[in-house]
Amino acid sequence: MTATAVALGAVIGLLLGALGGGGSVLTVPALVLLLGVTAQEATTASLVVVGVTALAAAGGHARHGHLRWRAGVLVALAGIPASVAGSWANRAVDERVLLLAFAAVMVVAATGMLLRGGGAAPTVERSPGRYRWWRVVPVGLLVGALTGFLGVGGGFVVVPALVLVLRLPMTAAVGTSLLVIAANSAVALAARAGGPAPDWAVVAPFAAAAVVAALAGERVADRLPAGALSRVFAVLLLLVAGYVAVQAGLGLG
Repeated sequence: MTATAVALGAVIGLLLGALGGGGSVLTVPALVLLLGVTAQEATTASLVVVGVTALAAAGGHARHGHLRWRAGVLVALAGIPASVAGSWANRAVDERVLLLAFAAVMVVAATGMLLRGGGAAPTVERSPGRYRWWRVVPVGLLVGALTGFLGVGGGFVVVPALVLVLRLPMTAAVGTSLLVIAANSAVALAARAGGPAPDWAVVAPFAAAAVVAALAGERVADRLPAGALSRVFAVLLLLVAGYVAVQAGLGLG
């Protein structure tokens, strides 16, 4: 099981580091379907894996000047109440409902990636002084709710939002999204204190492999066309979403 956890962590970390999001959507299905973890426990474990990995990857992007601290902090702060509420709601939902919600989120994420294509950067970056609350709060609330309820980072939402709403260049959006993911994951994890503890024998090797791979993912992002990488991952998301939906519909076998 440890070898499987390491392999899966490497895949998740590589995607998270290269795309600034998206890889975390696969964490819970991987834990449930391949490692036999319950859905509620998997969402908690996902917060640990995704949060630590995003924080490590954000550090690399910051060193290269690909992180906008003001934008990241504002979006993260806006998402705190939604993240806490989503964490509470997670405890009251049936496991099959959680997995069906995951399938729906994966389809939305894949569609967004396909429609965004290469994610062209805006020609003029918005001034930090123009990060108005009506631009920041909706993004923060949506990402916070997804993080708290489903244990996903929400990078597939925050990256295009940072590009389209706050007009960040794609490279800066990827780095900034990782800061938001790390902050939201920490808040959601704190809100779950006292709940089911993750299986550290699975989570620890998974997270360690994800961190190493995320640092490599940043280098991959610099060498591969962003559009091609996003499209391949979008197709993978659609395939996994279909499988998760079928399994949930059958009552997890």
